[in-house]
Amino acid sequence: MRIAVFGTGGVGGNFGGLLARVGHDVAFIARGEHLQAMHQSGLKISTNEDEFVIQPVWATDDPVEIGEVDVVLVCVKAWQVEQAALAIRPMVGPDTMVVTLQNGVEAPEQLSQVLGPSHVLGGLCLTFSYIVEPGHVRAGGGSIQFGELDNRKSERVSKLREVFESTGVNVSVPEHIHAALWQKFLMINAFSGIGSITRAPAAVWRNLPETREMFEQVSQEVLAVAKAKHIPVAETAIDEAASLMDRVPSNFRASMQRDIMNGQRSELEFQNGAVVRFAQELGVAAPVNTFIYQSLLPLELQAQGKLEFPS
Repeated sequence: MRIAVFGTGGVGGNFGGLLARVGHDVAFIARGEHLQAMHQSGLKISTNEDEFVIQPVWATDDPVEIGEVDVVLVCVKAWQVEQAALAIRPMVGPDTMVVTLQNGVEAPEQLSQVLGPSHVLGGLCLTFSYIVEPGHVRAGGGSIQFGELDNRKSERVSKLREVFESTGVNVSVPEHIHAALWQKFLMINAFSGIGSITRAPAAVWRNLPETREMFEQVSQEVLAVAKAKHIPVAETAIDEAASLMDRVPSNFRASMQRDIMNGQRSELEFQNGAVVRFAQELGVAAPVNTFIYQSLLPLELQAQGKLEFPS
């Protein structure tokens, strides 16, 4: 299968590398020092089990060079999706599937508005992946889910599932893709928000009664918003998120937390900010998400260059 990875960070590098390893024709869209390192030394993937290098690697910063593909994996940050949708166009042919793999729940609609809903599959992944240094990605674990936006069973989704199964990745097609997206959203929104506001790794805030209670409150608010939007998220979603919270590595920090702590632009507007926005539109109370969002907003605006802190 001919596959393009748009955004070769931790997620894109990991899944793209695994696909290339088993023989698929994978093009990586990257930029800067990461792209240069890939050209010079290939793409190194380190997992808990092994380490391998894709070399030579097909990497570029220009989607036009790639042309039409069978699948585009969109692995950019949530705040980059609208711009990515326009850049992806040269790679989208009549039968191209475009799979969303970033945090949040708004990417499928954003991509559909630009590319047309017939091309878009809702998708999500659970993996602890990040760039160690230019040209080198580390990934811990990894699972992926995707499906048609109308939840129908399709031949193309079945074929894509087989492709990912060939890599050894845990892959599934949920009965309701939007419910699956919101279940992950419930989890990552809490991890990101609480981690960002405390600056603490998971082992600290999950074991402190006060912040563990905040996890429950934040998650209940997301569940209430999902219900108001008629998304059938399971009542067990919070317990499942808490179970995952207790299993992640003690030093785990969500990507939004890492970005905020490093003074970089983050996904705040598409995580806790999105909960606040949805809640206001639907008349649902979300006081804890609002507190987190408003408390982190000055740092987010500073990272975007929209606010200066006096020295």
